[in-house]
Amino acid sequence: MAELQIPKNIEAEIALIGCVFVDENVMAQVSDELLPEDFYDSKNKLIFKTMLQLYKEKKNIDVATVVSVLQNKQLLEQCGGYDYISSIAEYSYSTYNIDSYIALIAEAAIKRSTIDRLSKLSQEGYDIKLNAFEYVDRVEKEVFELSKRRRVDAFKTIAEVSKNVLANTSNNANRKNDVLGLDTGYNSLNKYTQGFQNGSLIILAARPSMGKSAFAMNLAVNVAQRNKGGEAKVAIFSLEMAAEQLVERMIACDSNIRLNQIRNGTIKGRDEWIHFNSSCAKLGSLNLFFDDSSDSTISSIRAKCRKLASEQGLDFVVIDYLQLIESENTGSRATQQEKISKISRSLKLMARELEVPVLALSQLSRAVEQRDKKRPMMADLRDSGSIEQDADIVMFIYRDEYYNQETGKKNGAEIIISKNRSGSTHDGLPFIFQGEFAQFREEKE
Repeated sequence: MAELQIPKNIEAEIALIGCVFVDENVMAQVSDELLPEDFYDSKNKLIFKTMLQLYKEKKNIDVATVVSVLQNKQLLEQCGGYDYISSIAEYSYSTYNIDSYIALIAEAAIKRSTIDRLSKLSQEGYDIKLNAFEYVDRVEKEVFELSKRRRVDAFKTIAEVSKNVLANTSNNANRKNDVLGLDTGYNSLNKYTQGFQNGSLIILAARPSMGKSAFAMNLAVNVAQRNKGGEAKVAIFSLEMAAEQLVERMIACDSNIRLNQIRNGTIKGRDEWIHFNSSCAKLGSLNLFFDDSSDSTISSIRAKCRKLASEQGLDFVVIDYLQLIESENTGSRATQQEKISKISRSLKLMARELEVPVLALSQLSRAVEQRDKKRPMMADLRDSGSIEQDADIVMFIYRDEYYNQETGKKNGAEIIISKNRSGSTHDGLPFIFQGEFAQFREEKE
C-alpha cells in the first residue's frame, strides 16, 4: 500500500507569494480568502504572515520590507534566508493565475483541517466518560460544520453588516407582499409575524384539547403549499400521535370530510370519495416528512434534521410536543424545569444552525384551570425555564367555548401572540375552529 501523503501544494504557495511580489495589489483579494495557517510549508507561512502584516499596516510589500520585518523578529533564517525569498521574487509569476493558486492552497488546507478535526474526534471516542449519544452528536455537528464552512467565522465589521442590512432592506422594499419569512397561510398571522423567520424558535402553547396539533398541521401544510412554489420542505416530529393520525387530520381539513368518517371508513357518496381521493393526491405531492418516534431525543431530532437538510433541503420544522422529547445527559437529579430548559435552548440553537424556523408545541400548566380568567399568559408555560427566554415568538390558543358552554363565540378561537421579537403582539387574532375537520380558519371581519 502506498504511503499516505499529507494534502499540500507547495508549488502553489510559492507561486502565490511570487504574485504578491509582482503586484502587491493582489493582497486585497488574497487576504480575504486565505490565512497564514492555510500554508503548509513553515517558510511560506511565515513569509505570507509578514506580507499580511505589511498589507494591514498599508506599507509596501517587496523583498526589502519583508526581509526587514523578518530580521527584526529574528525569523529570517526560519524562512530560508534572503536567498530563498529573493529567488521567489526573481521568478516572474503571472498574477492572471492568482485565483487558481488560491483555490489549490485552500483545497489542501480544507483537507488537512478535516483530517485533523476528525482525527481528534476519533480519539475522543475512546473516552469511557463520554456518553455515546453526545459523542455521535458531536461528530455529526463537526461534519455538518465542515460541510458549511472552511474555517471559524471571524468577527463581522459594522461595514459588512451594514452592507447586508442595505441589501436586505432593498430586497424587502421590492417585495410583492408583506411576508418576509415563510408564508403561514393566514393573513392575520403573517401581518403580525411577517411570516416565520429563519433561525427563529416559535412556541405554540395551549391546554389539552385546544387544537394545538390541528393548528400545527394546518401551518405545516400551508408552509409546504405556499412557499418556494409549493416545493418547501417541512419536517414534522410527532411524539404523541402516529403519522397516519396526523395525515388523517390534514385530509379532513383539506377535503372538508369529517375526521371520524375518515378514521372509520364511513365516507359516503361519490362526491365525498372524489374529494377524499383528490386531497390524498394533493397532499401526497407536498414535501412533508414525518417522524413519529415516541422516544425521540433532542440529539436524534437534530441529527435527522441535519440529514434531511443535507439530502433533500429543509425549510420548516414542527415538533409536537416539547415536553415529550426524551431528556438526555441532564443527570438523575435534574429537575423537569432544567431538562425542558436544556431542550428549549437546544431547539433554538438548532433553528439557528439549520437556518430554518422551528415550531415547537408546548403544554400549559394547570394554573390556567385554577383561576377565574382562563386566558393563558406567559407564566402558564409548563416547566417554562428558558422557554420564554429562548423563543422568538410565543403564541397561545384560547377557545372560550371550552370553558363556557353558554358563550356567544361558538367554534371561536383566538391566537394570542404574547411575544414577538421581530414584530408586534396581539391579544387574540380571531379564528374559527372546527374540530370535526381539524381545521382553523381566519374569522372574516
